[in-house]
Amino acid sequence: MIKVDVVIDNNKWKKKIKRANFFFNKILRFFPKKYKFEKKKILFSLSLSDNQKIRKLNKKFRKKNKPTDVLSFPYNDKVGKNKFFLGDIIISYNYMNQPKNISNLNFKNKVVKIFIHGFLHLLGFDHKKNSDFNKMQREENKLFNLLEKKIEKII
Repeated sequence: MIKVDVVIDNNKWKKKIKRANFFFNKILRFFPKKYKFEKKKILFSLSLSDNQKIRKLNKKFRKKNKPTDVLSFPYNDKVGKNKFFLGDIIISYNYMNQPKNISNLNFKNKVVKIFIHGFLHLLGFDHKKNSDFNKMQREENKLFNLLEKKIEKII
């Protein structure tokens, strides 16, 4: 079983995704079996934030003094019997809400796509090398294609 704990750092998120905790945990239920970890309890956190906070984190941990769309901090440690904490994902509202007149459905699609990207980073996927980039992008697209039609039905 996999579960995400959602924290909202910027209230603008609440206007676009109501009941964010429900929304993201529902998304996880649509993930393929290999990402559901049925015999383990897998936890991770998701912070719905903004450019200001993500810039600080990016500077502190990646030595890049600029905002970005998503940051992932893998932890991958056992926190109890059959219970693992994967890490943290932070998503910037400012990046997701572009263009300013983006529809709610397109906003959610964009957020789910970047959520998948951050999740794959927690699992060890990376895109430093071209071959790794291609592998990660294929997996990201495969997951998103499974979810895309279900997104508009949530909430």
